Amino acid sequence: MDAFTAGILQRIRNTESDLIRARESGDDFLVDVEQAELEDLRRLAAEYGVEVEVGAASA
Repeated sequence: MDAFTAGILQRIRNTESDLIRARESGDDFLVDVEQAELEDLRRLAAEYGVEVEVGAASA
């Protein structure tokens, strides 16, 4: 796995965790911010052919 792939996957995992915490805290604004970030990261990963497993934060 190259550095880009490892980095993007780590950023996705971190953002998924942040999204879950935002949902649990009831912070709707932060949920929107984290969801948008997650969508951007997944789009970027797809553009470069990085396969991403759908995490719990997607529900």
